[in-house]
Amino acid sequence: MIKLLYRPVSMLVSVLGGVLAGAIFKRVWKVAAHEDEAPKSTDAQRNWREVLMAAALQGAIFAVVKAALDRGTAEGTFRLTGVWPGDDGQKSGEARD
Repeated sequence: MIKLLYRPVSMLVSVLGGVLAGAIFKRVWKVAAHEDEAPKSTDAQRNWREVLMAAALQGAIFAVVKAALDRGTAEGTFRLTGVWPGDDGQKSGEARD
């Protein structure tokens, strides 16, 4: 039952996380590169270094936000229900920060 409820909540958190990660990336890029927009991979005016650096930064931000939200959702579920929503449904010991 917990997994049945966990999945839609997890999906909603993932969508919101994508929006949050996009907003964070835009702010970080604006500060780091002093530009409003990150380079597109097909922009003829940009070199490989610029395009790949933007992609690496964006990927890192998305990965960290996703991991933090996934873990937070799982920890919250565990704290509320006492059941870990992972593959085996078990977690030894207390939820850790």
